Amino acid sequence: MQIINGIKQWLGLHDNSAAVASTYATNRSHTMTNQFNESSAASPVTHTIDGAVSSGKSETITLGGGCFWCTEAVFDQVKGITDVESGYCNGHVKNPSYEAVCSGNTGHVEVVKLVFDPLLISLEQILQIFFVVHDPTTPNRQGNDSGTQYRSGIYYSTPEHQAVAQAFLAELAAKKVFYNPVVTELKALDNYSAAEAYHQDYFANHPGQGYCAFVAAPKVEKFRKTFAALAK
Repeated sequence: MQIINGIKQWLGLHDNSAAVASTYATNRSHTMTNQFNESSAASPVTHTIDGAVSSGKSETITLGGGCFWCTEAVFDQVKGITDVESGYCNGHVKNPSYEAVCSGNTGHVEVVKLVFDPLLISLEQILQIFFVVHDPTTPNRQGNDSGTQYRSGIYYSTPEHQAVAQAFLAELAAKKVFYNPVVTELKALDNYSAAEAYHQDYFANHPGQGYCAFVAAPKVEKFRKTFAALAK
C-alpha cells in the first residue's frame, strides 16, 4: 500500500529500523481524482479547492489521538474536511463534563469528529495524517498527557469505514511501520457527545496559550510541512 510506505518515509523509518525517535514525547492515498464514478455522477457538483470537484456528499469518522486541542488544530488545516468537532465517546456516562472525563472514571476518550468530502480526501489519507501526527504505540498516553481519555482510537459509523481502518491497521503491522506495537483501538462509535463550547476551535482562538504554542503548534507545522498538498 503506497500510503503505508509514505508513512514510513515521513517518519524516517525503514523496514528494519529502530524505534521512532521521541518526536512527540512532549505532545498533550489513494490519490484523489476529479473523475466521477457511476454512483456519484448524478450527485450535485460544486467546484471547490484547487479545481477539485465535490459531490456535495459527506462522511464522518471520529479519531482519538490524545488531547483534542491538538488533533482538532491539525485537522482544521486539512483540505476536504468540512467540519471538526471536539468531543467524547465510548464511555459509559451520558453527556459527561470535561472534568468527569479527565477523572478517568467515565471510560471516555477525547476525540475529534471529522466530516469530510470523500471526493476531495479519502479516509486512507485522513488515517495517514492521523498516524503521522500522533504516537499510536503508547497506551493511554500522548507525550506528557496520560490517562485512558488519551488513548489512540478510530471510531467508525459504517461497515465500509470499519473495513478501511482494519486494512490500514493490518498493513501498519505487516510492514512494521512502528518499532513498538500499534495499540490504536478500532471500535464502533458509541455514546458520543460534543465537548463544551470553550473547547471548540481552541487552538484557533488561543494560539498563544502555553499548551497550544508548545504542543499543538508544532503538530500543525509538522502536518503543513509533511502534507503540503493537503493543507488548506
